[in-house]
Amino acid sequence: MKKEIFSLEPNVSSRIVKIIQIIFGILCIGIAIFWIIFNIRSEKADVTLWITTIFLVGFGIYQVLAGAGKTLKYIEINHEKIILKQNSVLPHIEMNAADIARTELYPLSITFILKNNKKIIFRFGLNYTEIIDPVKKSITEFSRLNNIPSEFKTEEL
Repeated sequence: MKKEIFSLEPNVSSRIVKIIQIIFGILCIGIAIFWIIFNIRSEKADVTLWITTIFLVGFGIYQVLAGAGKTLKYIEINHEKIILKQNSVLPHIEMNAADIARTELYPLSITFILKNNKKIIFRFGLNYTEIIDPVKKSITEFSRLNNIPSEFKTEEL
């Protein structure tokens, strides 16, 4: 099985947009530093100064990371492991084939049950549905090659 990477983003930004994101992020961080330096001694230095500064720094960091491509959501499947990054901010989850006890494939999600009885649920969502079938086929192929029981289930309410 060759390495497959499925992007979970609705669209991929161009190089120009990424550069603009990085510049905008650096600008936000710079404005936050300027805001602190020139308003720390003023009588108006209250909680709103800190809230504004924290927001600008956080947003600036996110923009720089987005421009650098560190916030992309994806699922990577190769012959020995699966890497999930289903959240832009949180780190990826890496599962080796030896650690997976079984997989359960639902219409809009995949549940990985690990050998330590921990469950990892990967949800597709409704916005980007054309990626669901290729990912399920790759997970099924991964499970077959690694002798992992894989079961298709329907969600019942």
